[in-house]
Amino acid sequence: MSNRDGAIVRPLRARGVRERDLEIWVIGLNHRTCPIELREKLAIPEVEVGDVAQRAIGHLPLNEAVVLSTCNRVELVGVSARGADVVEAVTAFLAEDRSLPPATLAEHRYVHRGRQAVQHLFRVASSLDSMVVGEPQILGQLKEQYRRAVEKSASARVLQRCFESSFRVAKRVRTETGVATKAVSVSSAAVDLAQRIFDDLGDKTAMLIGAGKMSELAARHLLGAGVANVIVTNRSFDRAVQLARGFGGTPVPFDQFPHYLHLADVVLGSVTATAGYVLGPSHLHEVLRARRRRPMFFIDLGMPRNFDPAINDLQSVYVYNIDDLSRVADDHRAEREKEAERAEEIVRAEAETFWRMLAASDVTPTIVALRGKLDAIRRAELERALASLATVGPDERRVLEAMTQSIVNKILHPPTTTLKQLAFDEEGRDAAEMAEVLHRLFALETTSDDEPDGG
Repeated sequence: MSNRDGAIVRPLRARGVRERDLEIWVIGLNHRTCPIELREKLAIPEVEVGDVAQRAIGHLPLNEAVVLSTCNRVELVGVSARGADVVEAVTAFLAEDRSLPPATLAEHRYVHRGRQAVQHLFRVASSLDSMVVGEPQILGQLKEQYRRAVEKSASARVLQRCFESSFRVAKRVRTETGVATKAVSVSSAAVDLAQRIFDDLGDKTAMLIGAGKMSELAARHLLGAGVANVIVTNRSFDRAVQLARGFGGTPVPFDQFPHYLHLADVVLGSVTATAGYVLGPSHLHEVLRARRRRPMFFIDLGMPRNFDPAINDLQSVYVYNIDDLSRVADDHRAEREKEAERAEEIVRAEAETFWRMLAASDVTPTIVALRGKLDAIRRAELERALASLATVGPDERRVLEAMTQSIVNKILHPPTTTLKQLAFDEEGRDAAEMAEVLHRLFALETTSDDEPDGG
């Protein structure tokens, strides 16, 4: 089976756990709960998120897992058996994976479970939980990192439903609200800062260290603001050439870019998975001398950071990281708040609808099994009674059929109604317990693959 994006979706690994006995979790840290110094240590390169998710389900009490890692957050979205000790286990796992003390992560983490976990995921996909509300990159990152989890067989049916619904909700938010059009991206905020430092960008040169999507967006914003020249460097020189060609820039080999730094007034870093800082104070002494102390503006979009914060102590040098840029974007918050409120309403309503659908699908196998069991008893007893009678006309048979069906329906109404209502509560624990009781009382047989018939 494959989803709409063509990714292979494998069936849920039962591990002896029925789907109605599962819980959805989000455990993570983001720009609101922890400083950039910790986020950069916790950051997981995108090429590794699938492997981390795979290790998570191999070592933790999880049936499914998707790991999300961006410049703003690191989160694990997981599915576990009810009652599993997930929070501390996930915290310890992430801490060990990134060589950090578990207590440090525990101090800054947040935990969402059940309905709140679903709503949080919808907010993230819709860019309502982003550093800059409405920024477009997050949805693409979620799709890619979910795809990597699926490729590693770390995600299956439950998270497939969650993530595909989150993508649909994000599209609805962008279509029905002005959140995206009112958004101030990190890249545009960087240009705003550059214009505050340099009154006129028309005679300035920008250098892009790293040639990813964010660099490309920043370059276009800089060119739109009037920057005269753009120098592009990247570990892959072919990619630097490709990006530079797109807007008439100059590509330079990565190992040679320090020789060109003295030409740059604005330096933007977005190199990923760096082993250390790309630039530090020692790299700039000769550069500043060659520039005769003309100001340099460094924009650090990397996670981990590309530029040593100590650069900011040098005279005529200004360094801003992604947290600094978010404060610039906050200046435009009032323009986005009204649209964001509409978007939040959509997310809340969609999360409620999804939760009801998920809850109903969890109890449907029990309801179907119970109805089937009682109807089988009804039909068997009716046929036995009819066989004992000498003659039964069609009209009498229809009356007896309707009467016995009515009896079964009235018997079924209280437990099925109660079971559905309990399934919609915050955790669904009472519904799971009641379903278990019904299974034992009536010796019901269902499988974890039972699905609702629709309607």
